Amino acid sequence: MRVIGLAGWSGSGKTTLLTRLIPVLVARGLSVSTIKHAHHAFDVDRPGKDSFQHRQAGAREVLVASRRRWALMRELRDEREPRLAELVALIDDCDILLVEGFKREEHVKVEVYRKANGKPPLHPDDGRIVAVASDVALPDAGRPVIDIDDIETIADVVMAHAEPVERLMERLSAHGPAE
Repeated sequence: MRVIGLAGWSGSGKTTLLTRLIPVLVARGLSVSTIKHAHHAFDVDRPGKDSFQHRQAGAREVLVASRRRWALMRELRDEREPRLAELVALIDDCDILLVEGFKREEHVKVEVYRKANGKPPLHPDDGRIVAVASDVALPDAGRPVIDIDDIETIADVVMAHAEPVERLMERLSAHGPAE
């Protein structure tokens, strides 16, 4: 299993790029899994459903399963947010694990940058960014800048730079929690 991230500020287009990138990688014969970081309260469940009621009643974990899929929800309550290494350890083996977000963690990343977002680029301060997918030229980037709509080239970069999961886990476990 190899791992690479898509990092950028909220509103930069990470999810849009990811949903365009996954089918290209799958068409190349790769099995792809994802981890997404959310900066806000989110819920994968719906009020009124049995699983929602289980969580509301105080269950720490609720596993819902059917013939087509299963999902495990864990309520953190007052526990700390899990680090990327802890989440990567939960993923079954695949060819490529794409990590959306976690911009402050120390994994290899492709930055997603849109000028209209009004935020500064991340790559000047992050040596783990191997390329930038952007809607504008960034002549001083010091790494490849790819048109954000050139999904095939972005897929090539992902395949060339995704790092073995073992190397990532060693590095993440050697460092303290990301801020």
